Amino acid sequence: MTMMNSIPCMIMRGGTSRGPVLRMRDLPDSQEAQAEILLNLMGSGHALQIDGIGGGDPLTSKVAIVERSSHPEADVDYLFAQVDVLNRRVDFNPNCGNMLSAVGPYAIETGLVEPQEGTTVVRVRNLNTQRLIECRVPTPGRQVSYEGDTTISGVPGRAAGIQLSFLDIIGTKTGALLPTGNAIDTIDGIEVTCLDAATPIMMVNAADLGLSGRESAAELDAHPAMLERLELIRRQAGLRMGLGDVSQSVLPKPVLVSAPSDNTSTLCTRYFVPHRCHKAIAVTGAIAVATAVSVPGTVANRIALEAGKLEADGQLSKVRLEHPSGFIELDVEHRNGNPVDIARVSLIRTARKIMSGTIFYSLPATPSRDTLTSKAS
Repeated sequence: MTMMNSIPCMIMRGGTSRGPVLRMRDLPDSQEAQAEILLNLMGSGHALQIDGIGGGDPLTSKVAIVERSSHPEADVDYLFAQVDVLNRRVDFNPNCGNMLSAVGPYAIETGLVEPQEGTTVVRVRNLNTQRLIECRVPTPGRQVSYEGDTTISGVPGRAAGIQLSFLDIIGTKTGALLPTGNAIDTIDGIEVTCLDAATPIMMVNAADLGLSGRESAAELDAHPAMLERLELIRRQAGLRMGLGDVSQSVLPKPVLVSAPSDNTSTLCTRYFVPHRCHKAIAVTGAIAVATAVSVPGTVANRIALEAGKLEADGQLSKVRLEHPSGFIELDVEHRNGNPVDIARVSLIRTARKIMSGTIFYSLPATPSRDTLTSKAS
């Protein structure tokens, strides 16, 4: 026996991701109960998510949960949920900077934040990482504007630019920039960098896996031996980073790094989520790689040095990363010239409101026991 329910919902594109944005007040308190609802909303358990609103891809199976914040320096709280497409699994552990770009407009649209003339700054506390982000949303005439001339790789057309500034990004999950204490660790004979800035990642030089680093996402996804080895390395990296058994978690995210293909870029990246190659790159993953460029000895730093991309002081404040759909540009602000002390990392994203209304879901009278939930920490 199932019970049909409904809640208010706004479906939004945020950066290169898409999903429903919900109010926390409309959901039950426990994350296990929340996970049951999200799995049903998205239609998980089917490759096409045919019985829900998911798009059959990790980038379109994401949920943003927003509520007014009690934090003195934040306007709203944002909890991100990655909903598995095929399995009954919801991961509340990672952050998603792309969906974050929809949070500011949503907060203004729903009256959580009062719009200002010209630009409205929405201060967001991310509950997945307990860190703060400033979102500068265009609001001419005190209304959210989605129209503009900004383009981002991986999204067709043009839209209004939304500036995201990530504050206090170091050690979001592990408490340290280099959680193993090393710029380089050797795992399974491969040199890797384990780094935590906005999100935990493990970076590998693509050449060390016999790759150019410029393969398409589809080509990498069709390389089972490489994916299996990358996963084994990722699990070992998770243990060394203090994250424990990460076999049921998406963190740390693997990133393949290589030299750029032209003089305008800093590095070429291939980012995994974590078992499929991202068709672009996650915002938080891009922040982590951009941070690593200036940290002496990391995989990213070594490749950038060899490509002649670092400035005279060994740091880089403007980083341009290539990815399968194009590129992403980031501004990295170092405090007092210290490569491991980051004041903020900023970038421009876009968002679009797709629909607003009521979404329906059904739940079994007895909650499923096979739902796996990875909680936000």
